[in-house]
Parts: sequence; structure tokens; C-alpha cells
Amino acid sequence: MSTILLADLGPLAQLRSGRLGRRLPQLYVGLVLYGVSIAMLLQSGYGLAPWSVFESGLIQHVPLTLGEAVIVVSFVLLLLWIPLREVPGLGTISNAVIIGVAIDATTAVLPEPDAIVLRVGLMVGGVALCGLATAMYIGAQFGRGPRDGLMTGLARRTGRSLRLVRTCLEIAVVLVGLSLGGALGIGTVLYALAIGPLTQLWLPAWTIHPVERG
Repeated sequence: MSTILLADLGPLAQLRSGRLGRRLPQLYVGLVLYGVSIAMLLQSGYGLAPWSVFESGLIQHVPLTLGEAVIVVSFVLLLLWIPLREVPGLGTISNAVIIGVAIDATTAVLPEPDAIVLRVGLMVGGVALCGLATAMYIGAQFGRGPRDGLMTGLARRTGRSLRLVRTCLEIAVVLVGLSLGGALGIGTVLYALAIGPLTQLWLPAWTIHPVERG
């Protein structure tokens, strides 16, 4: 019996890889916390994560909440997975739904503060929590989220690096989001600079090694 780290497991292999008693709760807690972190950034008023900038712009033109827009965009992106031959897992579908629900639920109970120090606290705390939440749901090893799968699929099909593809995608969605009236601010910059290092910092502690079955 051996172990594997961040393996590219198919949907059935993800469920057959054991340790579900820890992996499943970690997946869903991570996704909920991710949604909470986006709501914190939203209520700070200092800008959102790149994809959320796009979704916040989208809701200026359609009758959706931010959480509902996240869900709709997620499933549209999953359609783009088809020509890229990406295979969704339990974490993929869960990501598409739970994060959006958590955003709206948190926004409903978390007021937008007036004091600058509280706004800054929400911004910094939101970015930090997002890094932790990302490490948790990735470390549970139930598949990529809709946005990550688009990135990896495009990188594989174009032969470009993941870093380049991600950068181009995020610049594109921010520009489109801005044109739609999305929420861009210092929080967006902080997120872009910090989310990678934070996730890398916490990922080893939250990676669960599924059992590789012969």
C-alpha cells in the first residue's frame, strides 16, 4: 500500500481512495469557508477576487445575487470543460454549488461595516481565510473546481504554462468585470499577490493522501 500526493484521480477513484471520514468533511468545510471568505471581501468594500470581480459586474445587469452568479458561471464553465476533455469530480460539482450558497448566506448575516479598521480587517481576513479554504478543499483531493479545470484544460491543450494561462484568464475576467461595473480594489491586488503563497503555505498540512489501490 502506497500513498499519492495531489493525484489526478477520476471521479470513482476519488471515492474509492479511502479516508472519506476526513476527506469529505474537509472538502465541504473548505468550500463553505471559501464562500465565507468571498463574502468578507464583498462586505469590506475594497474589491473582490478576480473571478468575483467578473461575477459582481454580471449581477449589475441580470437579476442575480453574487452567490447565484457564481453558481451560474460555474456551470457555464463546466460546459467549456467538454471540448477540453476535463473530467469533473465530486469536488467539482460541490464547488459549483456550495461556494455560491455560502456567499449569499454569509452576506445575509454579515453587515457591511462603516469603520475603516473593520473594513480592512474583513479584507485581510477574507484573503487569509480564502488561502486556508483553498488548501482545505484542494487537499481533500476530490477534483478541481470549475475555474481551475478551465485553467488546466487550456494549459494542456495550448501547451502553455499553468501560470501564464491563469494570469491571462484572470486578467481577462477582471477586464470584463470592470467593463460590467464589477468591484475592483486594493483587495483584488492583495488577493492576487497573497493567495498563491498562502495556499502553498497551508496545503501540506491539509493534504490527505488517498490510499492507492491496485
